[in-house]
Amino acid sequence: MMTYGSVDVVELTLTILGHRMERRDEHWYDVELQLQAADPALVPESITELGALLVCTADGLLVDIAAQDEGRDCEYQFTESEKEQLRLYFREHVQLELTP
Repeated sequence: MMTYGSVDVVELTLTILGHRMERRDEHWYDVELQLQAADPALVPESITELGALLVCTADGLLVDIAAQDEGRDCEYQFTESEKEQLRLYFREHVQLELTP
């Protein structure tokens, strides 16, 4: 994770504890992931409840990944390797729920 605009980077190994999917409209879904870091000490101290928001189309195309704290956007962003962990979960679990 890193703060927007910062060069200080911490790589987290993430465990996805579950997801909640909500249809925004006929084209978009919001998927909230509940996350846990393998090493909680690496999570920035200002984050209380680590999560992610995945935005995807109704046909299963993932278009955005945002870090969240307590279900709200926060000043952090995921690294590319963290995003890949989230993409893998999306492909293996969420995408299957969206595509026939």
